[in-house]
Amino acid sequence: MLVVFLRGVNVGRHKRFLPAQLARDLAAFDAVNIGAAGTFVVRAPVAQATVVAEIRRCLAFDADIVIVKGAQLIAFARSEPFGPRPPGPREQRFATIMLKPLRRVPDLPLIVPPNDNWQVKVVTVAGQLVASVWRHEPGMQRPLYPNAVIEKQFGVATTRNWNTISTICKSLSE
Repeated sequence: MLVVFLRGVNVGRHKRFLPAQLARDLAAFDAVNIGAAGTFVVRAPVAQATVVAEIRRCLAFDADIVIVKGAQLIAFARSEPFGPRPPGPREQRFATIMLKPLRRVPDLPLIVPPNDNWQVKVVTVAGQLVASVWRHEPGMQRPLYPNAVIEKQFGVATTRNWNTISTICKSLSE
């Protein structure tokens, strides 16, 4: 099984499409749509290149397509990448999927900005998967988002809330 992440789609009026329709277009691959951000589970045994070619054929625009093996994502989720501590009251957990695995993993945690008022904390990197925590304070003028921080540090990526990752893992296990 494969998990497909489209980058930078359905953001405002930018690169809009109907994910449920794309899932129907990918029915031969037993594709399941997860949410509205361009996330799909492909259950049929098929080559990544075949999936990419079919998605490109179906979309009316060019998009970065990031694919990981379902087993890799499940192993990442089961590894408890955030550690045993639950998130704080203003914290959200995210997984970022890199277009390519990092050549060199930096010292972790990577904290941005690097002070007590941090907004993004990168806690784990495993292959092309990155776990981060986003802390949002009320009234924050210019919030930093995990994807922007990770792309600036590491390269092209797409980010999903940890709840979405949990839903994907559940779909992979069914």
